[in-house]
Amino acid sequence: MRSLILAVAFMCLPAAAFAAAEIGKPAPAFTVTAVDGATVKPSDYKGKIVVLEWNNPGCPFVHKHYDGGNMQKLQAYAHGKGVIWLTINSSAPGREGNMGNAQAKDYIASQKIVATHYILDPQGTVGRLYGAKSTPHMFVIDKAGNIAYMGAIDDQPTPDPASLTGAHNYVQGAIDNLQAGKPIAVPSTQAYGCSVKYAD
Repeated sequence: MRSLILAVAFMCLPAAAFAAAEIGKPAPAFTVTAVDGATVKPSDYKGKIVVLEWNNPGCPFVHKHYDGGNMQKLQAYAHGKGVIWLTINSSAPGREGNMGNAQAKDYIASQKIVATHYILDPQGTVGRLYGAKSTPHMFVIDKAGNIAYMGAIDDQPTPDPASLTGAHNYVQGAIDNLQAGKPIAVPSTQAYGCSVKYAD
């Protein structure tokens, strides 16, 4: 398991820095510190494709993608392509999906998550920085560090597991297009799922 549980520790950012991600613009910068002390930030991955996935273990839309292994399969596919995958949980304390490090470790093990890192963002700093609105909300950053795709994971905005059959996966499509040096066919879609459980 390559996943690391991360506690979020941010450098001071001016209020103006908290603008939502935009297609074709540099991915908003953030710094997270791993429980083991490792520092991770998107700018460290220049030259690699990076996927951000917003996660809430209690959300039925997340269950749809995890219970049948769809999200893990996509994570493994991305990993095989050399893609960095960051799973982010922005649920606030007392809200659905909020976890501490021990719970997150158990969740990763039980779900067999193969993300590069699992990030805990209980203050919602990263989520608001990117304008993440739902779980799952997906962002793909290209090798130059720019936002190349953002929106839904696929074209089936329902929690019904049966909808996975025949679904068009936008994230896989974006990865494949970027790997091939082609423009992304659909760079932006409407994300679907449960609302991110930010603090009030």
